[in-house]
Amino acid sequence: MERNIKLYWKLFLSTFYISAFTFGGGYVIVPLMKKRFVEEYQWIEEKEMLDMIAIAQSSPGAIAVNTSVIVGYRMGGVLGALVTVLGTVTPPLIILSVISLAYEMVIDNRMVQCVLKGMQIGVAAVVMDVVITMVAQILKEKKAISLMILVVAFIVAFFTKINIAFIILGSGIIGIAELLWAKNKKQAGEVK
Repeated sequence: MERNIKLYWKLFLSTFYISAFTFGGGYVIVPLMKKRFVEEYQWIEEKEMLDMIAIAQSSPGAIAVNTSVIVGYRMGGVLGALVTVLGTVTPPLIILSVISLAYEMVIDNRMVQCVLKGMQIGVAAVVMDVVITMVAQILKEKKAISLMILVVAFIVAFFTKINIAFIILGSGIIGIAELLWAKNKKQAGEVK
């Protein structure tokens, strides 16, 4: 019982800390979660974390919250998911509540605008890091179908006006079909 309390407390503090000191949304929080849970605590394998991120990304809702739910559930079941969600959403709620009180006073402040511009640049760098990490993982696996999905999804998203939700849905369907095909092929090989 004491181990569970320590685990839940560690999950809460980790997600609270990451969420409190991160600006830029889920694409910034996710690499920090990966660093904390994969590299520092070694609770989750890197490939599993990338799979969790892919699931969180394709699910409706905020990617940071979705990733927290998946990581929390993986580590501590339903209660773990609730604890990590609470840790993830509490800092933004507090920060936004405070900011809303002073919004009118600071919105036209030149210094505040410069700070926000600087944060945008930092967010762009972190998002690029996530993209490079995910592409490197796909290239490391050397699966032609994954590479094809990556390239086609990028081309369609960049050069057309197709809604990104349809691109994600199509990529998911292709991934599921490939998984089922490989599973059926493996089962057919075991029967012979």
